[in-house]
Amino acid sequence: MGTTSTPETDGAVETRGIEPVPDSERHGRVRELFPTWVAANISVLLLTMGASLVVTNGLNFWQVVLVAAIAVSIAFGMVGVLSVSGKWGGAPGAMLSRATFGVRGNYFPGAILWVARFGWETINAVTGAYAVLTVLNLLFGVRSNNALIVITLLAFVACTFLVSGMGRKALNICNRYSTYLFGLFTVMVLVYLIATMDWHAIFTKKAGTTAMVIAGIGTIAAGGISWVPTGPDFARYLPHSASGRKIVGTTVSGAALVLLPMVLMGGVMAVSNPKLAGQNTDPMSFLGTILPTWLAVPYLVTALVGMVLINSLSMYSAGFTAQTMGVKLPRALAVSINAVISLVGGLFMMLVAKDFIGQFITFLTLLAVSFSAWIGVYGVDMARRRALAVRYDAESLMNTGRGSRYWYAGGFCWQAMTAWAVALAAGICFTKVQWFTGPLATTWIGANGLGWAATILIAAALFALLPRPKETVRADGPRTSGAPEEQHPAEVG
Repeated sequence: MGTTSTPETDGAVETRGIEPVPDSERHGRVRELFPTWVAANISVLLLTMGASLVVTNGLNFWQVVLVAAIAVSIAFGMVGVLSVSGKWGGAPGAMLSRATFGVRGNYFPGAILWVARFGWETINAVTGAYAVLTVLNLLFGVRSNNALIVITLLAFVACTFLVSGMGRKALNICNRYSTYLFGLFTVMVLVYLIATMDWHAIFTKKAGTTAMVIAGIGTIAAGGISWVPTGPDFARYLPHSASGRKIVGTTVSGAALVLLPMVLMGGVMAVSNPKLAGQNTDPMSFLGTILPTWLAVPYLVTALVGMVLINSLSMYSAGFTAQTMGVKLPRALAVSINAVISLVGGLFMMLVAKDFIGQFITFLTLLAVSFSAWIGVYGVDMARRRALAVRYDAESLMNTGRGSRYWYAGGFCWQAMTAWAVALAAGICFTKVQWFTGPLATTWIGANGLGWAATILIAAALFALLPRPKETVRADGPRTSGAPEEQHPAEVG
């Protein structure tokens, strides 16, 4: 179980892998989650997404505000709620998921979550490389070429790998200072926009349709939904006494601090320059035309740091997912798999593909659906554990054999697997992207981009209606990873 090793908190590099954190090392504080979720949203792509709400969806200023507020509340509300399971079991989300799907069944949703991480990290790596290329062009007039693309992408992925390999403690420190810097320059950009934008044109723009508002919520929320299975990873060092409400509130407020102004800024910029949402091959170069060089360069540099941290957080959790999938490597080395894949995928997108934004929106749509099936099932399992005071068994989480409490039937929880598979198939049927149109994509749900919401509801309802899974109780009783019976599971309220 790793309880005899040197505590993770004693060193700068985290050595703990997927094994549950013992109570003696639970020294985290809820407020540490705030800079984590601020950093998780420091992406200039939010500007482009905000612009697409105006140009593609035809929304006005107040509708963009509404879309961003609802999206961040829904998406990161789910992140916060499911993060509570991290303090219950002291383990990463991909590990706790074994208790839901079975020690073997967990491989199936885990594989999809792992593949989705590859795509997200590739998108961020490409965005970061484009940011570097834009800075080089603004400062030195250096034009992008294939050799420079390879160098910048390799440098970005290498930095991401180094930071993510250090673990939770290093990430917390980096997140805190990047939050201060990015916040400062974001305020400066806001002041510049307030002073230079045509506010009459912004406030007199016609409103878009309700359908486009609903679709916009799904697009903006998709990025946050992708963080839901990751939430427990960053809450696993919290003591059992940590407030569930504070976890949710800190998660939502940290994400909203960045997401709301970024999406809104993108919408405002799009009114004066509609080409912003049409930068199909380079999503960063528009900043050089919208902002003066003295502001664009430092803003891009701080955003670049943020994008390194976003990918580091993603790779940090991807290392855990790889270990739960049976990769026999320490977490820091398991991260290298994602680094290599994001490098190869990034080179393809930058050197071969032509429509970056189109691919990005397609990816977000598929990402939301693939994660939503897991969310519905896992959320119901959490609710049952809280209602019945059923604790996570730390020893069984690590045991993938017949002796595990989570062996169920042949290592599979058929109820969870059925609900997950049916919901995932239904979600795909409601989906329409560049290269695929599901048979239900023309229905009201599909046309309004609500496939992800339908997926969550179908998964949750089906899992709740099926017979409740019965865990195997060992003769010697469980060795739990949770608070005492009268305190566990800790309430979200």
